[in-house]
Amino acid sequence: MADAEPATIWQDPIDRRVGVPAAIPLVLEQGQASWYANRFHGRLTASGERYDKNALTAAHPTLPFGTEVLVRSLRTGREVLVRIVDRGPHLKSRIIDLSHAAAEALGIRQQGVSEVQLIQP
Repeated sequence: MADAEPATIWQDPIDRRVGVPAAIPLVLEQGQASWYANRFHGRLTASGERYDKNALTAAHPTLPFGTEVLVRSLRTGREVLVRIVDRGPHLKSRIIDLSHAAAEALGIRQQGVSEVQLIQP
């Protein structure tokens, strides 16, 4: 009889859970993202806080204020965690408006509009 190979314990390199595979990300939406123009910097958002173009925030039509969502650019593959602080976008063809900083982090600021996925963190 041949010797059996030793059992391998699977370990997720990211969340360090031994023996439990990482959860499959839950994609909430996929569609076009845009970003706020700089002229909105300092204005009040629908949540009552001031828009800060340097913060990782976003506007979404229905997610509750304060919700954090992971945004993944399908063009660049980059991801950024944003907090919902405003309502929008106001164009039906778009699913989220990102702050200047979030668009920059995703590498999509120059495009203006880009295909993204919204993922539950």
